[in-house]
Amino acid sequence: MFKEDQIMIFISHNKNDKPIVEPIALRLRGVFGQDKVFYDSWSIQPGDGIIDKMDEGLRNCQFFFFFVSKNSLNSNMVKLEWQNALMKANIAGMKFIPIRLDESIMPAILLQSLYIDLFQNGIEVCLRQMIDTINGQNIFRPQNTTVSNLIAYKSIVGKDIIIECRALYYLEPIPRFLFLTFNNKDEIKFESMDKSMYFSSFVTDLKLANGKTCNGCSIGFRENILPKFPQSAKFSPIKDISIDVFSVMHPSSQDYYTPIPLITQ
Repeated sequence: MFKEDQIMIFISHNKNDKPIVEPIALRLRGVFGQDKVFYDSWSIQPGDGIIDKMDEGLRNCQFFFFFVSKNSLNSNMVKLEWQNALMKANIAGMKFIPIRLDESIMPAILLQSLYIDLFQNGIEVCLRQMIDTINGQNIFRPQNTTVSNLIAYKSIVGKDIIIECRALYYLEPIPRFLFLTFNNKDEIKFESMDKSMYFSSFVTDLKLANGKTCNGCSIGFRENILPKFPQSAKFSPIKDISIDVFSVMHPSSQDYYTPIPLITQ
């Protein structure tokens, strides 16, 4: 980890990417101070030699963040910056950190370094990883703290709706689901596609998080759900009226249901 008085951050980017790069530079300035962040908008003033100022910034730089985009890859000036910085990183131990800004292919020479993926993860995750890197902290933050084993697929067949409930990884021992709808009991018919024994009921006046109320078609399938052995439910209109199922819930405890991903095919 660098001492605070040694920290110097260089922001390498193309001017066309300023709408997204400048807010990041401003946030870094707020954390580390303007004198610790080389960003052309405040580090190069009228009358300054651009090349001289960039050389000065690179000489003092400990953290070089290169925002990789179509714009920056096509810029000769930015190319000069990052190639010089990469050479210094190999010689003087400066940290060279590419940041993927768009869908552009990362240059092969940069793939030797683990990059920060703003395009995939968003600006807040990117900024946090930049600050953690500067502070010498591990950038890992747990994301997969729970396993989502269930997923539902929705398809329209004529006037009917078919929803297939699948287990992704392991046996699902509670094959019971609540299918949410705004239709009333006298408007929608529902059943298991497996014509053998199953349990069903219609639940009314369920309150959603947004304050609205809906109804639910509850189905308990006869068989447990296994990977590659899904269970399906069919929903049909009773009257000449459109029907919809907008969410699928699964019990996470005796009295509590949580939504599972619902994908419309």
